[in-house]
Amino acid sequence: MSDVKKVVLAYSGGLDTSVIVKWLQETYNCEVVTFTADIGQGEEVEPARAKAQALGVKEIYIEDLREEFVRDYVYPMFRANTIYEGEYLLGTSIARPLIAKRLIEIANETGADAISHGATGKGNDQVRFEMGAYALKPGVKVIAPWREWDLTSREKLMAYCEQHDIPVDFSKSKKKSPYSMDANLLHISYEGGILEDPWAEAEEDMWRWSVSPEAAPDEPTYVELTYDKGDVVAIDGKAMKPHEVLEKLNKLGGDNGIGRLDIVENRYVGMKSRGCYETPGGTIMLRAHRAIESITLDREEAHLKDELMPKYAKVIYNGYWWSPERRMLQAAIDETQKNVCGVVRMKLYKGNATVVGRKSEQSLFDESIATFEDDAGAYNQKDAEGFIKLNALRLRIAAGKGRQQS
Repeated sequence: MSDVKKVVLAYSGGLDTSVIVKWLQETYNCEVVTFTADIGQGEEVEPARAKAQALGVKEIYIEDLREEFVRDYVYPMFRANTIYEGEYLLGTSIARPLIAKRLIEIANETGADAISHGATGKGNDQVRFEMGAYALKPGVKVIAPWREWDLTSREKLMAYCEQHDIPVDFSKSKKKSPYSMDANLLHISYEGGILEDPWAEAEEDMWRWSVSPEAAPDEPTYVELTYDKGDVVAIDGKAMKPHEVLEKLNKLGGDNGIGRLDIVENRYVGMKSRGCYETPGGTIMLRAHRAIESITLDREEAHLKDELMPKYAKVIYNGYWWSPERRMLQAAIDETQKNVCGVVRMKLYKGNATVVGRKSEQSLFDESIATFEDDAGAYNQKDAEGFIKLNALRLRIAAGKGRQQS
């Protein structure tokens, strides 16, 4: 007999997790609690309640976590200008620690013995969910059906549904997207289908959030982002909550063909994977944040922060949000943001998000020193001679010993 009496499942209401509910009930003879999070995926989450009830679930959690998601996860990540492998804005990665946290909290509230998720044994999400769970509740049992069952194809899943009278929204006769998609307020991702061939170009009708740059308006859109301590707090002078900021920027960016990405990334589990992403609001935020930092951060502070960023990105991508190293890096990053305040003006045009202005009361840009005109003695150009000679001293000594560079 299973020692699992109750399990909390991350439940989307789709085919896979609906099958998982019944499979858990049968395999573990346990009670299932479902948890459905609204993190801005753009679809109604309330229908998941009726689906869970039809499967005999009595404890159902459906929660709007959009504000918490952007405020406590997306914003801290963007303070670091975080990108993985030079391109990916970590839209999927950053959502997983929040879901893991709520799974554990609900498990504690309901007295559950275990948690469960629908991530496959090939991907990164299984790592992210479970790393978070173990960090927050070391003794929790994790059930990952894709690593246990033999339902390894859509056909087998559908046959299981028919056998067990599981209500799902689509059938063999209904057209289904060929892509595996994941969406939240930061991005939408696409994998599978023709994308499994890295030479094949993504079909235009795949993209959900953005028009193609070619079809974007012929006139640019200008937008001003106001920053306080590294976070966007207003758009065009109107104060907004974090999730409202991202919703607005997603609309502006998508309308102007901004934020499409097609990459092959290195998964933590070892394989390479090709994916396409739409991150319109995040793309605008990344450019704007670097712009406001360019006038408010000290040079060495900014350079050191850039050196830390790839490590920080890898920590998040690999599922270590709740680790001591992430907290240490976050503390250092947040310390740099105290004076990152001001306004950035962006020009959005046919797939490009271009910085065209930045200003701040904390600006370190001194026009009287930087000017090419008469600086009235603000900068003594003769000082540069000694500066150069001192910095060249070791090179001059080495050259004097005949150590010429080839």
